[in-house]
Amino acid sequence: MRKILLPTMLMLCHPVSGAQPIAPEWAADGTQMVVVTTPDWQAPAGRLQAFERRQGQWHSAGLDFTVSIGKNGAGWGLGLHESQNDGPEKVEGDGKAPAGIFRIGMAFGQSASLPTALEYRPMTDDDWCIDINDSPLYNRIVSTRDVGTQAIQGSTEPMRRDIHSGDHLYNKGFVIAHNPENRPKGGSCIFAHLWRNTGVATAGCTAMTEPDMDRLLLWLNRNSNPVFVLLPTDEYHRLQHQWHLPDLTRKN
Repeated sequence: MRKILLPTMLMLCHPVSGAQPIAPEWAADGTQMVVVTTPDWQAPAGRLQAFERRQGQWHSAGLDFTVSIGKNGAGWGLGLHESQNDGPEKVEGDGKAPAGIFRIGMAFGQSASLPTALEYRPMTDDDWCIDINDSPLYNRIVSTRDVGTQAIQGSTEPMRRDIHSGDHLYNKGFVIAHNPENRPKGGSCIFAHLWRNTGVATAGCTAMTEPDMDRLLLWLNRNSNPVFVLLPTDEYHRLQHQWHLPDLTRKN
């Protein structure tokens, strides 16, 4: 069976009171970070910035633009971060984008190839992401050639939307590895993809213009172990020191 192999969730180390927080495991090997900040939990849009780490410090990568997120804002997702006690939680079908820290997975699209250093998989009309809570394939991209057509019955996520849904949203994009343990009802099929029109919100993904997606894909490199961070601005500032996040005002 062909499917996305999503990484096992890594837990953050607890900081010692009064001491510099211990760097979480994901921070030790990652040198690229995509950060999306939103005005609050309910906001359906935000600002994306990209950072690269050199000599232990995060520096702007020169990518800074507006994105759309879930139509109902954001809620805590399942990823590389510790569970949080305050704020809404992401569940299947709630129209929220997952907040937290997540691995960036493979790139995908309808073309045979894309200019990116991420792993890339061209999609066909047989490829679907399964958003059915009780399916053993939940939160995985599968091909009907491997699993049969019965296995995708009820799924609403064809990976060739240009064929099945008549839109361009998945013409190019990449996987945000939310819910890596594929917990039922935890939320599925979270991607960065093209937006429908300027500022139009999504069902839970992060969307942007095609030129911005092209620049982001060109910059991303799987060997840099890139991560994706999405947080409301107040939460970002609260967690910045503990999670070793970039200074969003730093330009070099």
